[in-house]
Amino acid sequence: MISEHIKNIFDEKELNKNSVVRNFRTTAKDGKSYNVNYYNLEMIIAVGFCVKSSQGTKFRIWANEKLKEYLVKGYNLNVERFKNNGNDPYFDELLDKIRDIRSSGKVFWRKILDIYATSIDYNPKKEITINFFRTVQNKMHYAVSNNTAAEIVYNRVNSKKDNIGLTNFRGDMPTKKETEIAKNYLTHEELQVLNRLVSAYLDVAEINALKRQTMTMQDWVVELDSFLKMIHNDILNNKGTVSHSEALKKLMRNIINTCIII
Repeated sequence: MISEHIKNIFDEKELNKNSVVRNFRTTAKDGKSYNVNYYNLEMIIAVGFCVKSSQGTKFRIWANEKLKEYLVKGYNLNVERFKNNGNDPYFDELLDKIRDIRSSGKVFWRKILDIYATSIDYNPKKEITINFFRTVQNKMHYAVSNNTAAEIVYNRVNSKKDNIGLTNFRGDMPTKKETEIAKNYLTHEELQVLNRLVSAYLDVAEINALKRQTMTMQDWVVELDSFLKMIHNDILNNKGTVSHSEALKKLMRNIINTCIII
């Protein structure tokens, strides 16, 4: 019985009754009004995993396929829903998450390396290659904050501020590694701009790579400056006023006065 499954779900504290059920006065076919419990989507899903019926079996097969895809790929997306519903309220949220992923250090670095390696004079040992990612990173950060990555950390870290000045981190307290990432000190507005800059730049760079446009290593740096000028951003033409080591030293001085685990 469905009611027995619901009782067990509450007894085992799988779901909180106050969160998933609402009672409404409802008029039945006999014309009389009754108090009826209505359950939300969480309860429907939970019951679906318990019911022994052909419909329950179909649901579990479907749910297991979706869960498997999520565990293997890291995501599960209803593509047709987003294609066919232009007013879906979650579409912009999805785009924001994708942009944030693209601008994360590891993903951005890998894509930049893949693109940069198409240069006709590519040499992983050349100084311009070694400095390329830092150059791109600093130009992007400067475009949204008028500071290089090192300057952002140096200027914004402060043990007297909440979370040592960080605005983005996982969990209840930032880790030392998170405190070293300039992106984690940006305001919400700056982060929105940075994510869009990175996404747009990667698209432009990938188009050039797909068209097999002949590019040297220096051409990619010039291409980035042209891209930033096109969307009216200030261009960083030097290494900034604060070195990476200076930023880390100030960071460590501030960390000592906090509960952040070194």
